[in-house]
Amino acid sequence: MRDNQLELATHCRHGQKWIYLYSIPAWRHWFLFVFVLWFLGVQHVQAADGEAYLRLQVADPYVELHTGPGRGFPVYHVIERHDWIELIKRRTDWFRVKAKDGKEGWAYIDQIEQTLATPGRQTKFANVKRQDFRQRDVEFGVLAGDFEGAALMTVYSGYNFTENLSVELAVSQASGTFTNSILIDLNVQSTPFPGWRVSPFFTLGVGHLRNSPRATFLLAKETSDVTANAGIGVRAYLTRRFVFRGDVKQYVSFISDEDNGEFLEWKLGFSFFF
Repeated sequence: MRDNQLELATHCRHGQKWIYLYSIPAWRHWFLFVFVLWFLGVQHVQAADGEAYLRLQVADPYVELHTGPGRGFPVYHVIERHDWIELIKRRTDWFRVKAKDGKEGWAYIDQIEQTLATPGRQTKFANVKRQDFRQRDVEFGVLAGDFEGAALMTVYSGYNFTENLSVELAVSQASGTFTNSILIDLNVQSTPFPGWRVSPFFTLGVGHLRNSPRATFLLAKETSDVTANAGIGVRAYLTRRFVFRGDVKQYVSFISDEDNGEFLEWKLGFSFFF
């Protein structure tokens, strides 16, 4: 007998009577208020200007620096044998390198492993390790779950500005008995402990919710509303470039000046990064 509450709200909206949608209780206002203050107050940890990078000595005749992390990028500088280099960043099997003259570029792992670390040991790196996940730039994922009783599928893409702060764009479809819903979110995400293998995160976002009735549900009409959300989740690094992820969000749909709808969402899935 229990139908999707989102669908019930859609049905009753066009019957000039609201059953599910109601004003947000006072305690939830306080919860959201405190959450926003905490979220905006998080201090994002960034590398200091004077951070010491790993220093290596070139043992091969030379190391080639590319303009980007890939063989398709041209070689624009060569570092000669016995010169010292600093490793600044890693992206999969490519390293951002700084030469003694200040020039920076990308070198492949095969050449970096031919360098010597103090005191003269050959350098070895894992192909892809957890540190790469911590320093990732882009992340893609697919998740499945529940949106107020409706089956949910989500695809998302995220970009990391720092280890602690990222932005995500997500598109979700919720399929229920009477309606299909499309939800588009733009979220800001805070990860207070990026170095943990299993790390929690918090999100705040805004979006757009569109409900379309199924052909058999003739009394309803298509609706479109602005939404806001707050949530909490966790990532667990698995291996190489794969990550397990789960999160829970509370949505508020702004129907009118007097009525708001509330919807709970949870989902689980996998993502990969580079």
